[in-house]
Amino acid sequence: MITGHWSLEDRLERVLREVPFEVPAGARSVTVRLDYDRSRGVLDLGCGSPDGFRGWSGGARDEYTITADWATPGYLPGELEPGVWHVWLRLHRIPPEGLDYTLDISFDAQERPATAEPPVAERPPRREIPEIDGMRWYAGDFHSHTVHSDGSLTIEELAELAKSRGLDFLAVTDHNTVSHHPWLAKIDRGIALLPGQEVTTDRGHANVFGDVGWVDFREPADSWVRHAQREGGLISINHPLGGDCAWLQPLTERPRIAEVWHSGWWDRRWGAPLAWAQAWRDDVIPIGASDFHRHGDDGPPGAPTTWVLAADTSLVFEAVAAGRTAISAGPGDPLLVRLGDELLALDADGLILVRPGGARQVIRGDRALVPAEAGTHRLETYENEVMAICA
Repeated sequence: MITGHWSLEDRLERVLREVPFEVPAGARSVTVRLDYDRSRGVLDLGCGSPDGFRGWSGGARDEYTITADWATPGYLPGELEPGVWHVWLRLHRIPPEGLDYTLDISFDAQERPATAEPPVAERPPRREIPEIDGMRWYAGDFHSHTVHSDGSLTIEELAELAKSRGLDFLAVTDHNTVSHHPWLAKIDRGIALLPGQEVTTDRGHANVFGDVGWVDFREPADSWVRHAQREGGLISINHPLGGDCAWLQPLTERPRIAEVWHSGWWDRRWGAPLAWAQAWRDDVIPIGASDFHRHGDDGPPGAPTTWVLAADTSLVFEAVAAGRTAISAGPGDPLLVRLGDELLALDADGLILVRPGGARQVIRGDRALVPAEAGTHRLETYENEVMAICA
């Protein structure tokens, strides 16, 4: 049993703390239980072993188990190397009077929890959008969470939900962990599950896309950008105006990809996300994200929907890097996509097309073709509510 006390001064000095403990040779499991008064503060929980990162669950859990064959979601199974391990405690919210905590660490063998398979869902018919040079527009979502961080659904349950919403792909981006990555390709639910990690801090969140290894959220944000570039991944700025997790991180090089349309954009007559994107850099690649965690919170998968023009769902990230994206409020909502040197506006009768230079025209008909220009276009209502974006 380990007991301690964290003060507000401790948090300001160094927010991530490591509490050491010894794993004996021959241990069959490591179980850590954290106890503190949750009505007074928040401690985030994680684990490091002599070989490095072993898992993270933030404030979503107060207990985890790691064995050679399985681990609590958010944590990495594997050899339990003897020696000094660390409980990672991030002092997320510490009151002025401080916060007491207790850690109970045991090495008794633990049984793997039983899991149930979710029922198979039906996928709605796809929209009729012409192919371009052997590529087609795929519907997806670039931000979602499972039980591997603070989501409520298993990967299988999330996949079935996203498929039932009409999505072709879904990026699974659990917070500060990659424990979900090995499972994505093994789960065949009729939807492409793409690997990602939401690198999460008090001063902003970013998604790193691709199977590029664990990105260390403890390091400065510039290192996240370098990690993505070095390993062939992509990085996006998440919900840059998102309340207490708005983007405040300093960066030497600003990533081009950004969550311009997040489910937290409650009133799309509010032009701040568009203004932020224009100020961020003049060649932003916009993507959309539900940030789904559980039913009733955030948006459901595909709210909003990001469309990418790609030859196959395995090439979604390459398509995003090339700037071939469009965003709609949902899979069946008004949509604006590029078809070569033209724009196709679907189910947009009476909406207003806003061109990059500010010129506007009314769309007539539910399937209208209009000339395209270089740059980002959007569809709005007569009240300036954004209905669709096309890069």
